[in-house]
This record gives sequence, structure tokens and C-alpha cells, in this order.
Amino acid sequence: MNRNATYPTRRAILLLLAGAPVALLLGLMRPELWLVAPGWIGVILACLILDLLAGAHPRALSLDARFPHQVGVGDPFDLRIVARSRRILPADAELALAVDERLAAGGRIAGRLRRADEPQALVATLPLVAARRGEARIEALWMRWRGPLGLVWKQRRFAVEGRIAVVPSLRAASEEGKRLFQRNSWFGLRQQRLRGEGSEYEALTEYRAGMDRRAIDWTASARHLKLFAKEYRVERDNRVVLAIDGGRTMAEPVDGLPRVDRAVSAALLLAYAGLKFGDRISLFSFAAKPQALTPAYMHIQDFPALQRAASGIDYAHVESNFTLALAALGARLERRALIVLFTEFTDATSADLMIRAAGRLAQKHRLLFVVIKDEELESEERRRPGSATDVTRANVAAAMLAGRQLVIARLQRMGVDVIEVPADAMGARVVDAYLGIKRQGSL
Repeated sequence: MNRNATYPTRRAILLLLAGAPVALLLGLMRPELWLVAPGWIGVILACLILDLLAGAHPRALSLDARFPHQVGVGDPFDLRIVARSRRILPADAELALAVDERLAAGGRIAGRLRRADEPQALVATLPLVAARRGEARIEALWMRWRGPLGLVWKQRRFAVEGRIAVVPSLRAASEEGKRLFQRNSWFGLRQQRLRGEGSEYEALTEYRAGMDRRAIDWTASARHLKLFAKEYRVERDNRVVLAIDGGRTMAEPVDGLPRVDRAVSAALLLAYAGLKFGDRISLFSFAAKPQALTPAYMHIQDFPALQRAASGIDYAHVESNFTLALAALGARLERRALIVLFTEFTDATSADLMIRAAGRLAQKHRLLFVVIKDEELESEERRRPGSATDVTRANVAAAMLAGRQLVIARLQRMGVDVIEVPADAMGARVVDAYLGIKRQGSL
């Protein structure tokens, strides 16, 4: 519903109040001048009416709000607002928006509209960033401006009822993907480039400088009186499962974005690379119980299906049940797979069940744990203390980091790969780890 409102500005109220002491003083000194007080009020009221009638009227105002209907979480975008009228509008106007908290903390955005090239139009471009996935709403917009005399506020409320679908960001999958494929263009793109790496025997060739000495076939070399080496082919059609923990700890923000959203973006980048290399990619999510396991996709055309599945990973505020989730995942995998688990842990006590479940799964599958480096704890530990409170904080941070490293060490002793990465470099580091595993041929 659109609503109009007009009311006096602070200037008009101050002018009315300023006339009262003057009228009182004149009334005491010259009683016959008592008409000055109502005359002053009449003049101000006449100016208010004139200011109300002059310029653009709120009822004659039209609004055009332009925004994308789908954005990636954490990706900046612009909300463009254009207000038009048949009359000349002021040079600027105040603007307020009622939006979903995914777009702004507190659900309110303030700004200003400024005159464009034409005097009948005011324009504002608001830079926004969606902080969480889901459906972000733009509910209403308020616009107000002063009359030509500055005595009256003219206000108009517009019901926008806009919807923006906030989905997992593909910016990392596009930008980082291009960079990684350029850097690793020699690996996995053509059949002859796959020779010399991997685990499947390809051919016997004359040894050249730069080849792995462990690949030398000494029997064949003795027979031909020259060095020969075995060439291998990198395996394709490997099963890769991207498992995302959506529990309470992963819902906590890091640098403005929840950990689970950063994990989803990194998983999509890895899925894109895996599909390019011909592997079979699945997406698995869990919190208190397993949530979804997609089919194994093999073609790059299936990437949108993985994106839609990632969009459905919700923010849970319960503890993750690793025992149930990893047992259910292991029961549904018939062949050996690479399981990339995006999760978070704080200390050895709370991670004990996770370690036990991972140990059982690692007996059959290759596991790669991906956790975000806790830079806040590291900065607290490194900071020079200036008081007893700072010493306590540093000791607590050091104890928590030691417990975290103990969990990582226990996982590594069971044969689990663990990478601890900064939040903004997660996608690139995960793909690098995946490519390293493929080069080893240890899937």
C-alpha cells in the first residue's frame, strides 16, 4: 500500500516558537499590538500552505526499483532507484528501505536520492551485499523531501515487495576456476599430458631428464642397455563426495560470511574442477542428521544441478552428529571414493566422536578434511599483553589452538588429510589439494 504524508519541518516549528516570546513582549509593552501574535501564526500557516502546494506532490510521484532477482551470497550488487514526477523535484531527497536482514543488519537501509540529468527525476544507487542464503525481501521504501521554502516535509511510502534469491556464490567458481585451469592447463586436459602421472600403467618410454627416477624399469633398461621408465595415466571416473557440515559451528560468521557459505562456494569450485577432469561428483550435507546426497554427476552440464542442491543447505543451530552422518554416507558408497569434508572443530573433547567416525570411514575411503584457520585466536595468542585480562585471553587462545592441533594430529595419524586454510583462500587451496591427490593416483 502506498501512503502519503505531509508534516512541518523543524524550521517551521522553530519559526512558530520564535514568534511567541516576541508577541508576549509586545503584548506586555503595547497591549494594542496583541494582533501580532495571531498575525505571525497566520503568516507561518500561509507559508506552510504555499510550501505544500508548490513543487512536486507525493501523490504524483512514481518509483522504479531495479535489482537482480538472483545474487550470490557475499557478492556485491546494486539496487537502483529512480523517482519521477511531472513537476520539478528538489535537488535531493532522503530515502529509507525496509529490507530483509540478509541484506542489512537491523533490516533498514538509509540513503539519498539526487537529481539526475532531467529535473523531474531523482536517482539513487545503493551498493548491497547479501550475507546469508535464502530469499531476501525488499518490503517497502520511504522517500521524503522538503518543499521549496523548507517548511514542509513531503513523504511517500511505496510498497516494493521485491524478492531476491540469494544462492551460493559462483564468482569463485568462475574467477578462481579460470585462474586454476590456466595455471594447471598442462594437467588433465589432453591425453598425452596425462602420461607420466597417476597410477594406471600407460607405456614404456625412454627415460628423459626431469622424469621421476622411481619410475625407471631396471629390467627393461638392462635388456635394452639404456634407461627406460614406465609412464602412467591419471585415473578418471573417480567418485568424489563433497560433504558439508551445516551444524551450529559452521553457521558462525567469519569475515562477514557464515562458514557454511564459504564451504559451499569452495565445494562448488571443486565440483566444477572435478567435472572438468571427468570425475563423478556428489554433494552431501548434514547437521543433526543426514540431509541430502545427490546423485553422482559426471558432465559439466550437470553443474547447475549441484548448485541447486547447494542452495538447499540450511543454517542449523544444533550440534552436528558426525557418527550418524558419516556412517550413513559410508553405507551408501559402494566403491572407494574421495570424501572432502568441510567442517569445523574447536577442541579434542568435542571432536572425539568425529575422529572415531572418520577413522572408520578412512579404512575404505580417502578423506580430506577442510577447516578454516581461526585467525582471531591466532591474533589473540600473538598479541602483546598489556594487562592481566590480556594474559588470560592469550592463555585461553593458546590452549584452544593446542587442542585444535591435537585433533588435526589425531586425524593425520589415521591417514586423513587435513588442510587448514584462510577463509578467503579456501576454494583455491581445496582445488590444489584435489589436484595433488589426483597426481599421486591415490584415489
